[in-house]
Order: sequence, then structure tokens, then C-alpha cells
Amino acid sequence: MKINLKSVLLILLISLAFYPKASVFCQNLSSSELIGNAKEYDAKLVTYAGEVIGDIMVRGEFAWVNISDGDNALGVWINASLLKEINFTGNYKNRGDKVEVTGIFHRACPEHGGDLDIHAQSLRKLGIGRIVNQRLNLDKKNLSIVLFGALILIWILTLFKHK
Repeated sequence: MKINLKSVLLILLISLAFYPKASVFCQNLSSSELIGNAKEYDAKLVTYAGEVIGDIMVRGEFAWVNISDGDNALGVWINASLLKEINFTGNYKNRGDKVEVTGIFHRACPEHGGDLDIHAQSLRKLGIGRIVNQRLNLDKKNLSIVLFGALILIWILTLFKHK
């Protein structure tokens, strides 16, 4: 039985067409790569991961969410129904949930006033956020007490000087 090379290639191409695109054509990119090479990634499917920070701003069926990979934060326009899994957003008191989004990158989005953004098609939660317990910095506390004492001393000396 002779195998036709054209038939094998055709079957291979057809099977690749039905393979999930996010895993075949997308690699996890950093914010620095996306910002530095914005022209190259413009209008392409990208995958970006990081911590959800700030407020989730719902706008009808969609929402804006900021995701930081530690270097920069990128705005992501996403269907609000995909954000149901998000429990924590990063701020002074919380560490945000870690997520991975896959979507179309825009270096100057015509729909959103020319902003750099990602229009997410999917969101996957990678890690759970948590409440951050802030400890009092004893060095700063002690320095504050010393400086306050010095201020009081200067104030008292100023009062005696004017009498």
C-alpha cells in the first residue's frame, strides 16, 4: 500500500486546524516583551500571566481588569462572566489572584481610545490570592518617637528664647 505524501500533509493540516489555538500558537509573554515589541504582537493572539491588581471595573457585559507580572501592568478587556473565579485583587492589604489570560493584543486599540490592551478570550486561575498582614516596622516607629521628641524639645526651646 502506497501512502500519498500530499494526503498525509492534508490530514496533518486539517487536524492542526482543529487543535486548540491557545496551546499551539501562543506562548506566555511578559509585559516587557509585549510593550517592547508591540508592533510585532499587534492584533495577534497572546498569553499573558500575572496578579490581578486594583479594582475590577465592570462595564455592562465586559470589564476592565489590570494584570501585573511584577514589571508592568496591562489592561485586559474581558467578558465579566469569566471573572467569577476572582476572589482577591491586589492592593496594600491583599495579594491578588494569579491568572493567565489568552486574547488579542492591541498596541493602539481603536475600540478603547488607542490604549494598549488585551481583549481576553479566556481566563485561567493559576493561584489564589490572600490577605497580607502588615507588620509594624519597629525601626520606623522608634525613629518617629525620637523625631517627635526632638520637635517638642525645639518647640520648648523656642518658647524660652522668646521670653
